[in-house]
Amino acid sequence: MIARRPYDSNAYEFVVIASRRAHQLMAGCIPTLSGVHKATTMAQMEVAAGNIVRVPATSADVDGTLLVEV
Repeated sequence: MIARRPYDSNAYEFVVIASRRAHQLMAGCIPTLSGVHKATTMAQMEVAAGNIVRVPATSADVDGTLLVEV
C-alpha cells in the first residue's frame, strides 16, 4: 500500500519527512494511526494524513530538521 501525498505538498519534502518518520518508527516510536503496516507505509500514511509535520531547524538540531506530531 502506498499513501498518496497531498497535491499541495512538495514531493521531495514528502519523501524526506516520510523517510525520517520511518526511521523513528523503526527505532520504537509509537504510530499516530491505527493498523498494522510496515514502518515505511505507516510513515507515508501519517505524513499524508497531516499527523506528522516538519518544523524548521534550530541550532540545537543536529540533523537539520525536526518532526512533530500534530
